[in-house]
Amino acid sequence: MKVIAINGSPRENGNTAVLLQNALRGAESNGAETELVNLYDLNFKGCISCFVCKRKGNTCDGICAMKDDLTKVLENILTCDVLLLGSPIYFGNITGELRSFLERLCYPNLSYNEGSRSVFHGKIASGFIYSMNVPEEQMKLLNYGAVFEQNKNLLQLFNGNSEILCANDTYQFKEYSLYEASRFDEAHKAKVKAEQFPSDCQRAFEMGARLTSCS
Repeated sequence: MKVIAINGSPRENGNTAVLLQNALRGAESNGAETELVNLYDLNFKGCISCFVCKRKGNTCDGICAMKDDLTKVLENILTCDVLLLGSPIYFGNITGELRSFLERLCYPNLSYNEGSRSVFHGKIASGFIYSMNVPEEQMKLLNYGAVFEQNKNLLQLFNGNSEILCANDTYQFKEYSLYEASRFDEAHKAKVKAEQFPSDCQRAFEMGARLTSCS
């Protein structure tokens, strides 16, 4: 059992990374081999619309034809059993780096032919973890769920079960007094960090364990 986690946050030890690490520990509890990739450590671009992967007779096999730091990561993902993705929410969506990654991962596996949506013949289960500054009520009001479902739908290209986990109202700064952020109550944020975030980490652990037990 092979599990790969993709951290779409610029912070290697922030909320998103911690949640992914807990999900990996959950996978490891089932004996899985795990790997964590920090996207911001890699030099890559999003899809450049070269269409090499759509040419008749191409030999891409679901791997983006563009060669850069992402190439080996994409090759490894197509041989894994579970893919875990994590991103903070920036302006109501995932980070630009993770979006670029999804373009490179998904487009070569999207079929333009009648009869099949995907050219991928294997099965990869997936879990998408979102961390965000807004509380759950505001998340629903802003309809973030539409973004989450769109990403979940993309991951269906890989023929596996897909789950979503949201961590809301996260602690954003190490010391709020240093920043222009008066709309946020530091005491409230600290309370959520102390009481809710450990529960979010446990849910991430359980997601990792569940996805590896079902794959």
